[in-house]
Amino acid sequence: MSRGICPRVNSCGSFWILSAVIFAAHLIDVDAYSCHEVKTAFQLRQVGPLHRVPETPGTDVDLMICKHQGPSCCTRKMEESYQLAVKRETLHNIQSYSYELEHLISGHSDAFQDMFQYLLSFSQGHLSSLLEGTYPSLSRHALPHVNQLFASLSLYLRGANVSVEASVHQFFNNLFPLVYTRLINPGIEGNMMVGIEMGDCLRMIRQDVNPFGSHPAVMAQEMDEALGAGRQLGLALEEGLEVMNATEHVSMSKECVKGLVKMVYCSHCRGLTLIKPCVGYCLNVMRGCLASVSELDQPWRRYTSLLEQLTHAMAGHHSLELALLGVRDHVNEALLYAQLHGPLITATVDKVCGLSTGAPTSMRPTSPEVTTSSVTSTSLPPSAAPSQSLPEQWQSQLAHLRSSFPLKPSKNNKHNLRTLSREFLMYLQRYKSFFAALPEMLCEGDNVVDDSTCWSGEDVVESYTGRVVGNGLHAQRQNPEVKVRSPNPTLAEVKERLELFNQETQEKFPKLGQMEAWDELGSGETEEGSTTDCDDEDGCQASGDALAEFPRSVLKEGMTARYYAEREFITKLMNSANLQRTDSLSLSSLRFDGIPASLTK
Repeated sequence: MSRGICPRVNSCGSFWILSAVIFAAHLIDVDAYSCHEVKTAFQLRQVGPLHRVPETPGTDVDLMICKHQGPSCCTRKMEESYQLAVKRETLHNIQSYSYELEHLISGHSDAFQDMFQYLLSFSQGHLSSLLEGTYPSLSRHALPHVNQLFASLSLYLRGANVSVEASVHQFFNNLFPLVYTRLINPGIEGNMMVGIEMGDCLRMIRQDVNPFGSHPAVMAQEMDEALGAGRQLGLALEEGLEVMNATEHVSMSKECVKGLVKMVYCSHCRGLTLIKPCVGYCLNVMRGCLASVSELDQPWRRYTSLLEQLTHAMAGHHSLELALLGVRDHVNEALLYAQLHGPLITATVDKVCGLSTGAPTSMRPTSPEVTTSSVTSTSLPPSAAPSQSLPEQWQSQLAHLRSSFPLKPSKNNKHNLRTLSREFLMYLQRYKSFFAALPEMLCEGDNVVDDSTCWSGEDVVESYTGRVVGNGLHAQRQNPEVKVRSPNPTLAEVKERLELFNQETQEKFPKLGQMEAWDELGSGETEEGSTTDCDDEDGCQASGDALAEFPRSVLKEGMTARYYAEREFITKLMNSANLQRTDSLSLSSLRFDGIPASLTK
């Protein structure tokens, strides 16, 4: 009997051994597909509440995005968390790439405005010193009008609705009553009843009487052209910041979010937390999600080109600096013109305003009020002394023109408008194609893998075989990963606004495209705006002087213009005095101590 039982026992033993092996294999299989690593990644990436992750894979899970055959470590609640997380992460990545560009725009916007205000302040002080030192009887009453002029210019550069031309003419309108009663007819206030009506009449007829010649109109035109480019540059930088702000907070469509979840997190559902998306797959997803962003590429390229051209127009030839530096000379020349034509101005005013000085006015030009500062040269160099000297009257008129311009800039002044502009343009070159390159930037580095075994959205593959589409809305019709149904309305509005801004800028400045590129820096000028050393004998002054803050190239252009202005003024004086110019008394021999020979050639 026992012999008959043994075969049965052996059969039963074999069955139980086989069952044990199958059960152990099942335990190992379950452990291999546990969700421990998924839960760890869920926690580290702060996707959502940790209790949403199951301990073991489920076999009957109704998922909406990460569908696949076999057990899954994902649930519906996890998919909701993944959608929120992927939106947050993608926006963060976009902001991380756009931060430097936004910082470039905002930082240089502030830097340009600071530089504008510095130049305005310098020019205002320059003009005030002229009035206080040369025309003291005018200064106390004229300085409020100077302050008003530069306050208007400051508002204009900040984008306010202010007219430069109107501000300049208003300044000269307010200046005319003071010039008429204190320079052309000094003492008139003591000989007649002067009231508000007189000042109002003089202000009203200023542009008709034209007491300052063409100087107000020329000054207004120069200021409007130079400051106009600076103002438009400031407005352009503000527009750029609005574009960047809209891009950083762009909303994502449902199709985009699903595509991102599928690319970033659906591999986790299979326990594959370390696999990276294929490059081509990532490009399709990102180009689909950023299709409306990529539509900004062409207007943005045009925008950056306008930024370059506006910067060239403003600082390429020191235009803004020279315009502000020339305010003092324009005002000075205007005052001299009024004094030289005093009799004619007085006669016209008497007819129009019905004013009378109570005394006949000689047709001889009135002697201008001149106060010579301690640094003013009061005599011509011996080598330049003419054989026939000018009358004392004309020499006194020329005395205040001889003040010297210091030419040695401070070596501590490493930043001027030209240097700031060059720095801005150098950084701007990197971001001309920012919106076209953004999808590629988001698919670089650790976000993707270009080797074998990458995630294709469905499985682990050796390479992505889908068609990789280009940028823009039109190209997304062939996108196999993200369906783009319509453009983003917010970004479409941003694009339209940017195109309109580009068009308006081009209409305001039609010659921008004709601007020549900057010349290379000369041997005497470095990137920091410093110059080679020179001695005081060569015309350089101490670096502590106010004008030393300007680059030498700016001062050289201003000095050359000043030299020819003085030649013209001397000609007027000689013609007015009926002097005959001889070989020994030539204009070229009338050289002032303040102008080095190197700058008058």
